[in-house]
Amino acid sequence: MKHSLGRGLTRREMLKTSAFATLGTLAAPSILRAQTSELVIGCAGSHTAWMESIVTPHMKDTIGADIIFEGTKSSVNLEKMSSNKDAPYLSVVQMDDPVMIQAVEAGLLTPITPDAVPNMTDLRPDATHMDGMWCNYVQPWAGVAYNTDKTDGVPSWTALWDPANAGQVVIPSLQNTEGMWTLLSAAMLGSGLHFAQAQYEIDAAFAKLEELKPNLLTVYSTMSQAFNLLEQGEISMLSGNFSSYTLPRKAQGVPVDLAAPSEGIFAMPSGICLVKGGPNPELAQAYVNEMLGPVMQAAVADFASSVPANTTVTAGAIVPEGVPIYSPDWSFVASNRAAWIDRFDKLMAI
Repeated sequence: MKHSLGRGLTRREMLKTSAFATLGTLAAPSILRAQTSELVIGCAGSHTAWMESIVTPHMKDTIGADIIFEGTKSSVNLEKMSSNKDAPYLSVVQMDDPVMIQAVEAGLLTPITPDAVPNMTDLRPDATHMDGMWCNYVQPWAGVAYNTDKTDGVPSWTALWDPANAGQVVIPSLQNTEGMWTLLSAAMLGSGLHFAQAQYEIDAAFAKLEELKPNLLTVYSTMSQAFNLLEQGEISMLSGNFSSYTLPRKAQGVPVDLAAPSEGIFAMPSGICLVKGGPNPELAQAYVNEMLGPVMQAAVADFASSVPANTTVTAGAIVPEGVPIYSPDWSFVASNRAAWIDRFDKLMAI
């Protein structure tokens, strides 16, 4: 039941409009008097463009935060949190769901709660995980990026294995979360099962990956370098890439596009969490609240061609119609990923 607080405002609306929306002019000065205005945010390196152009100025204007952005892989963010557990320097980390599970198991996160982050109450039910240990803030979709000067499209995941594409394919390492999409596609093709069942057929996946080797130019761990190869026409296809990276580059006139193979595409799990014991906890909560609020949700979703998590926002990506969208069993992934990475590295000799 909602409780009215004068002039028809509900308590929830009052929290949103007073406690955080005006934090830059009301609450922020008291925070800044007690603490520095700096927030160190760990995030994906591929998010640099919109973090620097959209998020950083917005956070300065609304909550008075000076954002120090560290862009890297989710697994590296996890290592940073773990190695600095006794003296954290990161306040907020934005990383993928399977690594979030590991962070929770290691006791590195503190829950996000509606009293401190009221905008989380407007999220889709499936966007809040493990009693608020983290939330998804946007959801890009992943398929196969391709160079439009070299090919007309990628109608099926089987195109990666087509002998006509020898030396023209790059895939991610399994150390990168997007590397899972090639592994799952290999499982689907190798087992003959749909993605939902095929994801557990790991032996079939690795057998199919071995068949892919003649077509590979390389395996990447740094996505921007691999994407440069695609843009320059050195390769024709980049497996497992996602809408938040490929489509903005397409909009800038680069000869690339993102294919949605007929067998299915994948939902990228972009999460946000509070680091346990991290500096400036109140400012960190305000940052998360803004990231989950309608202004940032709309701006980031539009820029990154992603699906917003906030149900009050209609902006964002147009997900390809008629193509199934899959999300794997992340608990299964998290419990097996280390062994898979070791097996993958040996198979690909990297």
